[in-house]
Amino acid sequence: MTIRIGLIGYGVGGQLFHAPYITASERCELVGIVARSAARVAAARRDHPEVPVFSGMGELIDAGADLVVISTPPETRQALVLEAIGRGVHVVADKPFAPSASAGQELADAAAARGVILNVFHNRRFDTDVVTARSVIASGELGRITRLDLRCDQEDASTLEGGPGGGLLRDMGSHVIDQALDLLGPARAVSAQMDWLELPAGPTDTGFVITVLHRSGAHSHISASKINHLSSRELRVHGELGSYVSDYTDVQFEAVRSGRRPEGARTDWGYETESRWGTLSTSDGTRPIPSLQGDYALFYDRIAAAVEGDGQEPVPALEGVAVLRVLDAARLSAAEDRTVIL
Repeated sequence: MTIRIGLIGYGVGGQLFHAPYITASERCELVGIVARSAARVAAARRDHPEVPVFSGMGELIDAGADLVVISTPPETRQALVLEAIGRGVHVVADKPFAPSASAGQELADAAAARGVILNVFHNRRFDTDVVTARSVIASGELGRITRLDLRCDQEDASTLEGGPGGGLLRDMGSHVIDQALDLLGPARAVSAQMDWLELPAGPTDTGFVITVLHRSGAHSHISASKINHLSSRELRVHGELGSYVSDYTDVQFEAVRSGRRPEGARTDWGYETESRWGTLSTSDGTRPIPSLQGDYALFYDRIAAAVEGDGQEPVPALEGVAVLRVLDAARLSAAEDRTVIL
């Protein structure tokens, strides 16, 4: 059985992060795309000529979608999620799926009351570097994990959304905070500093440094920027018995941007080149750790399994709420110059 999926929005997210992986999953079928601007309608028809294009979510649901993916601007997502839940269909929402943790909790409660699945598209849990780091942690070679350093600097100022509903914290921050919570577990305290810039849309956060204290006793140090003409990323895991370091590239995004697609090519998809493999250092010495596979299509494999009742949800709404709590705390910490206890 395949799950019939409708995609709402065909901007960068819909075109490069959702559609290629929906069509790559053998458990999913893309049955419709909602797009309104002439350019996006044309792009959807060019990329998926066999898939009908609709002007609204209602038409898409009426056409028989089992699940809708909401990849629209942040300020529109909460209302669309509620509408889809009200229609009784399952939902995957881009991050951040709500403007605050309390609003996210309302969406999670609404989905539970209606008996539908609501997941957040934290696809970067399936990044090659994070998948490999998760395996290193699970191997036990580092012993008790004490610290995680995550840095993600992008030279991509043109994609920074300005104003109160935008900013880098809610955008890239959603991803890197989710990675930290996925690797080291729930947060208990947050402190943060943020960089700001006055843009036409209003004051906008353009960079951040966040420290998360985890319930496990470990701590994460997370930073990102987007306007400083710097393109660099690094992941470091520190344990009592050693460390693991990698500076992988954004493997899957670069592949899609270059014109490649995972459909029919998943066996070889999402591996970092050997020259960029991470390094494990312990008392036994230092050795490279081969790249494991990153594959965003796994998100869709797993959401389809969950809808069919034979698997766990990849990123349940409550895990998205946990990320929003850290983002809310980071903003409060930076504004009031204090550590926020969760």
